[in-house]
Amino acid sequence: MRSVIKVSNPEGVKSVVDQQFEIGKRIIAAGLVPILEPEVDINSSTKGKADRCCLDLLMENIKGLDSSQKIMLKLSLPDQNNHYAPCIEHPNVIRVVALSGGYSREEANARLSRNQGMTASFSRALTEGLSAGQTDSEFNQKLDSTIDSIFQASIT
Repeated sequence: MRSVIKVSNPEGVKSVVDQQFEIGKRIIAAGLVPILEPEVDINSSTKGKADRCCLDLLMENIKGLDSSQKIMLKLSLPDQNNHYAPCIEHPNVIRVVALSGGYSREEANARLSRNQGMTASFSRALTEGLSAGQTDSEFNQKLDSTIDSIFQASIT
């Protein structure tokens, strides 16, 4: 479930994060693992502040989970390296994946490689440079090199 945070309004960010966890707990109760996705808009003039607010509220909610309640997080690439490390290291968090969020694949890979423990979830960046006009060979070569570059950025 994706919710987009456009500006760092503490009440608004809290509402988004709380809603993600509220619905996430229903998903857990059904025996599944929720993927919570409070996405901070990369074009926000207050992105860094929104990242910090989001982290604080994520950790507050994560710490309120029972030890058996596991979640995954799908987050925007932060401006500060390793910003989401507390989430990555928490035992209730199975995985933290990064959204390319509108960055070019090159920029998304560079940012991802500076965030240890985050894995790519780059659907848009994956298709960058692919087109129906390419030959099968060109398409496959481009896709292979794209997958390799995203993989390399993810293994930090």
